[in-house]
Amino acid sequence: MLKNSWIGPYIKQNLGLFILVISLGVLTFSAGAALMFTSGHLISKSSLMPESIMAVYVATVGVRAFGIMRSVSRYIERLSSHSLVLRILEKMRVRLYRILEPQALLIKSRYRTGDILGLLADDIEHIQNFYLTTMFPAIVSLVLYSGVVIALGVFSIPFAILMLILIGLLIFVLPGVSLLYAKGKNAYLKQGRNGLYSQFTDAVFGLSDWMFSGRAKSFIKGYEQDEKDLLKVETKQFHFVNWRDFFSQLIIGAAVVVMVYWSAGEADKGAFSATLIAAFTLAILSLGEAFVPVSSAVSDKSLYQDSLERLGKIEDPSLPDFEHEMEQNQYIETKSVALKARNLSFQYNPSSPLVLNQFNFTLLQGEKVAIIGRSGTGKSTFLKLVQGALLPTSGEITMNGVSVDEIRPQMAQAVSMLNQKAHLFSTSVLNNIRMGNQNATDEEVYEAARKVNMHDFIMSMPDGYKTQMAEMGARFSGGERQRIALARILLQNTPIVILDEPTVGLDPITERDLLKTIFETLKDKSLIWVTHHLVGAEKMDSVLFLEDGAILMQGTHSDLMQNEPRYRHLYELDRPIKLD
Repeated sequence: MLKNSWIGPYIKQNLGLFILVISLGVLTFSAGAALMFTSGHLISKSSLMPESIMAVYVATVGVRAFGIMRSVSRYIERLSSHSLVLRILEKMRVRLYRILEPQALLIKSRYRTGDILGLLADDIEHIQNFYLTTMFPAIVSLVLYSGVVIALGVFSIPFAILMLILIGLLIFVLPGVSLLYAKGKNAYLKQGRNGLYSQFTDAVFGLSDWMFSGRAKSFIKGYEQDEKDLLKVETKQFHFVNWRDFFSQLIIGAAVVVMVYWSAGEADKGAFSATLIAAFTLAILSLGEAFVPVSSAVSDKSLYQDSLERLGKIEDPSLPDFEHEMEQNQYIETKSVALKARNLSFQYNPSSPLVLNQFNFTLLQGEKVAIIGRSGTGKSTFLKLVQGALLPTSGEITMNGVSVDEIRPQMAQAVSMLNQKAHLFSTSVLNNIRMGNQNATDEEVYEAARKVNMHDFIMSMPDGYKTQMAEMGARFSGGERQRIALARILLQNTPIVILDEPTVGLDPITERDLLKTIFETLKDKSLIWVTHHLVGAEKMDSVLFLEDGAILMQGTHSDLMQNEPRYRHLYELDRPIKLD
């Protein structure tokens, strides 16, 4: 485990701090043992009614000194260990973000939402327990174990061997048994909890679908049954832990009894004063605090192993070196972009039907193409393929002759999207527009707002561009939210703009005004406009009608009106309001 890329490198980077934390841990337990040792000696010496206070003065000072040392070293150890772990977690979070960020387009197709949340909220956080509750205690206990055996060996080698065996039961045997017992169960419990977390997360996002399908009760029933199954395993594990802790205390009790017997015999022989019998006994009892938790710490290894495996899977070595690719491959010329799809086919899994079947498509710089068709014909899938969010089953999509898959990190430079419901953040209007280009000046933001006919409206508000937008822009109308999103796209200044049904849910007048603004402001851009009806189709250079993943009709609006009765019939049924 220490060789794992999520563990080993961070230990090497912070080796000095690791040594400091472990040293402080050893010092803390040593001070505790010394406190109990001097306390036992002080109590025994005082019971003999010494003639002078000076006879117990050294022991009294020792009790005070070791008591203070134990508290101070414990505080510094906790402070240092948590500071160290938080530093490591900070680097891990940054590393995880850098792994996920290049895969952003592929995340939804490769992972469930609950899996990503589990990585961010559970696995990374869980690894901190490896350091705090497993690694540090285990190393500290081994150091103390060695120290105790060596110290007792000075007095008696046979007794040191006996304590070696007794404490070894706490350090090696019980942890080994715990690990064997908990290995499968811990993995099952963690994966079960992750599964429940993923189910619950996905169910929340798809709540309307569950309600609409009438399967909400069956989902809840299945979810509760899964919880009960996990609870049974947790109960069994809880009973095992209780029995294990019981045997741990029995071993500590045996060590104490043996220590009393041995120290009493040594005192009888005159090896040391009888006042040290209680001192040795209380010291070994105190050190039990360091040895007992080892079983619990080691038994959690499988939990960490599962988290490390999940993190290893998301760190996909097959992904390209994005930073190097960005430096070396300048395939996207922002002034001239040609997008082509050749024999493009796609299916979500081998048993499902083809969503796109031998689809061919060409978009030259400045062209505007409308893709029309009912839901489920492959329109949205094609857009995901264009952005690199999905990989084709066969065929390819190229930009300026280069596969989109090879330049996926650069796609944001070439393609921007105005979708059905753009996300607006709970910040100022200025910041929301500037999301399109973080380096844009205030004047550039104002100019983008003017082009989408929002500047005067924004300035009419009491705080102007500093007006705070509620999450998702709740205080703005649907058309206003889409105009703000359009202003972002203008700041992005990409050669290709995808319009994914941006007027859905708007009334006819607002829809007409918004489409007019879109076509005017994006007149120099290449457009791919996905829509389910024909308002504004006459403004397109080409109209492509998809059905069952294949092109049913294609041509200019006027040609289709003249030569395709079905298209003409649909256009008349739609009764679109022509744009000026």
